[in-house]
Amino acid sequence: MDLKQKITTLTQMRGAMVFEFFSPGIPIILKNAGCEFIIFDMEHGGLSLEQFKTLSIISNANKIAPFIRIPEINYNYVARALDLGASGVMVPMVNTPDDAIKIVHSSKYPPRGIRGAGFGFAHDNYINQDPLSYIEKANNSLINIIQIETKKGLENVKEIASIDGVDCLWVGHFDLTNFLGVPGDFSSKIYLDAIDEIVVAANSYKKSLGIMVNSKQELETYSKLGFNMIAVGTEMNILSRSISQILK
Repeated sequence: MDLKQKITTLTQMRGAMVFEFFSPGIPIILKNAGCEFIIFDMEHGGLSLEQFKTLSIISNANKIAPFIRIPEINYNYVARALDLGASGVMVPMVNTPDDAIKIVHSSKYPPRGIRGAGFGFAHDNYINQDPLSYIEKANNSLINIIQIETKKGLENVKEIASIDGVDCLWVGHFDLTNFLGVPGDFSSKIYLDAIDEIVVAANSYKKSLGIMVNSKQELETYSKLGFNMIAVGTEMNILSRSISQILK
């Protein structure tokens, strides 16, 4: 089963988010740890597109799907990330159906979108293949992960989920609590009701659900709620906790 099939059939997938450690060895380390995908962060971290190109080539060669969280809703970020070999993009602060439509159109070649054509690059493994076949494959296989993390995004979550080309609703959990007025309180009824609303929207349109977790307990909790695309993070906290446990 390929990546898109796993997303569309809501198959359980496990991965990691990487914010700081952009070493060429990271994709291999995470693959060996059991990850199926990596989300490299460009919103908060210092990742450059040139660094991501190297990481995506290594990831794809080792059969671990590379995603990138771009910093904003912007055609150039979406299209360039995909040209550099991303399996898909994660986009933060998606507030309206129009935001989601813009992302989808940026990720698809005509007639389904406005992505510009360039072939023989990292995204098609530097192979000069039939352009029409590649366009069809890319339009059907690349993944759009839409972050729901604001009050406005929550208010529009059903309409966002309904859009063809939106593959996964990803909860930006801390930002969501922040915008809902309960920063960091993940046991708040306000937050839990919001999670329920996002789950209902995703289920209504058979869209994947994603979130980042920090512990085995969180992974199990969100899995039971129906989240199928779960990433462990942050790698800085994991490293810090591991070293602290040894030193203490």
